[in-house]
Amino acid sequence: MSSGRALVEELTALAEEAKSILGRADSFEHLEELRVLFLGRKGRLAQIMAKLPGLTPEEKRDAGQAANSVKESLTAQYTLRLEALKRAQDEAMLAGFDPSLPGRAPSLGGLHPLTIVSEEITSAFQSMGFEIVSGPEIETDFYNFEALNFPPEHPARDMQDTLYIGDNVLLRTHTSPLQVRTLLSRKPPVAAIAPGKVYRRDSDLTHSPMFHQIEGILVDKGVTMADLRGTLTFFVHRIFGPDTLVRFRPSFFPFTEPSAEVDISCVMCEGKGHVDGQTCRVCKSTGWVEILGCGMVDPNVLKAVDIDPEVHSGFAFGMGVERVTMLKYGVGDLRLFFENDVRFLGQFA
Repeated sequence: MSSGRALVEELTALAEEAKSILGRADSFEHLEELRVLFLGRKGRLAQIMAKLPGLTPEEKRDAGQAANSVKESLTAQYTLRLEALKRAQDEAMLAGFDPSLPGRAPSLGGLHPLTIVSEEITSAFQSMGFEIVSGPEIETDFYNFEALNFPPEHPARDMQDTLYIGDNVLLRTHTSPLQVRTLLSRKPPVAAIAPGKVYRRDSDLTHSPMFHQIEGILVDKGVTMADLRGTLTFFVHRIFGPDTLVRFRPSFFPFTEPSAEVDISCVMCEGKGHVDGQTCRVCKSTGWVEILGCGMVDPNVLKAVDIDPEVHSGFAFGMGVERVTMLKYGVGDLRLFFENDVRFLGQFA
């Protein structure tokens, strides 16, 4: 028998053997082992094909055609068995499936607590007729300090507090520059709130180098401290409930005169100063916590924006959204708002 005929018979025998064995493969792993055995680079078919160089040209043609036919047959057998195993796997999975059972509910996201409280704050002031204004986070010294009556030696201008980008250019330390921009762009009456990010050189349990503020201003004829007190009392009751007590303490801010800080009855101990006989950690037993600063707009600020303080007056206020949120929800560590722990954030969804 010629070498060519013997090679063809060897290929035929291989095809019959592989067909029988491939049809009995009972797992994906077993089927893969058989594929490597018969069709791999060093498999049985490759070993037979390695004998082709020793044949005559006519024998090579016949043996090559037979080899291609066997390879196609083995590949088809492998594919058929693979599909059969996949169908069996799917049927096994569906065997215990009850389509009448409820499906798995998707995990729902929610607004960040700072976003929730910020929207509540802005909504409270919008209901009183305030409009929302916005502006750049990179400011000049004029808008951030000078127009707000900060003298050159004021501590807030110090490099330890303010993040300077260049000469007279900085990351805004409060959103009060938006008040200046608003008063420069329109004439009274003006009632606006300015929410946004602000930046300072500070980082600990209760401070962050980037945080959120909402500041507001109202300028018109005949505006008094009584208007300021009524506005902020309404705001506190809207956010913390109608039973929350409010008090104003004299304070100082360069852009308001007179100035005050607003305290509310402690949300943790309800103004008692203690919880279960223990000193309240939030108000330090005083029964009060500070929530924002405010005051009547300083005449120098009105002059800086070309408004006559003899004709118009106004009030301004500002608060940190993080602080309001911490008090509202009893959060003790500011950093929790920025760590993106879904276990913490999921409580507010």
